[in-house]
Amino acid sequence: MPALTPALSDKRFLFVTGKGGTGKTTVTAALALRLAAQGKRVLCAMCQAKERLSRLLDGPAVGEEIVELQPRIFAVNMNPDAALTQYGHMVLRVRPVYHAVMDNPFVRAFFRATPGLNEWAMLGKAWYHTTERGADGAWKYDTVILDAPATGHGLDMLRGPKVIVDVAPPGLLRREAARAWSLFSDPNQAGIVVVTLPEEMPVSETFELLDAVDRELHLPVAQVVVNGVLPPILSPAEREALLRHGTDPAAPGDEALAVGARRAIREALQQESLERLRAGIDAAMTELPLLPGEVDSLAAVRQLATRFV
Repeated sequence: MPALTPALSDKRFLFVTGKGGTGKTTVTAALALRLAAQGKRVLCAMCQAKERLSRLLDGPAVGEEIVELQPRIFAVNMNPDAALTQYGHMVLRVRPVYHAVMDNPFVRAFFRATPGLNEWAMLGKAWYHTTERGADGAWKYDTVILDAPATGHGLDMLRGPKVIVDVAPPGLLRREAARAWSLFSDPNQAGIVVVTLPEEMPVSETFELLDAVDRELHLPVAQVVVNGVLPPILSPAEREALLRHGTDPAAPGDEALAVGARRAIREALQQESLERLRAGIDAAMTELPLLPGEVDSLAAVRQLATRFV
């Protein structure tokens, strides 16, 4: 398997987002396999997800505690309350200190009034794992991959640390948010992976997401992943001829031509979407093929893992 380009292989933190239903978790699993094959220790962090990563990677169920799914691949499924508690314990380290801070009514009132804190609890916990070292001084995890919420909620999550830096009083919470934001903003250490499909609406939403990331957040995009690309089987001439025929069989025996016409329409729309992406984005782009049946096994994810650039 060829080595990944630095766009992915050198990152300490990858934030995977995109329109709902584009296959973010599948991409997370495939990325984890590819990085682990390069010798990286990878942590996949999910946000209140309907857990299917364990099935994709053929490992134990993933809950609030970190588990190992494959050699060098670990995972955790976070929820805001548990993430805030765990993150607080990790940052404050001493439980009595944690309770003295977190049980303070003024602190809790601040948390309730602070927009985006639930998102930051999960993002902050995922980020904190990038700072952990083992007994030998090496990074505990070489790369943390956050399987983030879909586009709108994903953007809200990314805004979280910046909001805290802007509105929180000086102190530990603000300092940790600033450290995280520094890493997220560094293209040598972090990047956003945007997952889309070769279809009009997901592609349009991808451009909106990329625009917000660039203009508002100024965060680096590591890669755009186009999932579910149908392998073309028709030549341009065949596609044109089938499109002229139409999709409604006009006479007995036309059913096969109608099926071909529907395939031609799909290929044409897919080609248009791919051309829009290639012309309109600056980031590296990976195309993952549409595999037969549902992607729900380690073998299928391994096929996709080989396609990353």
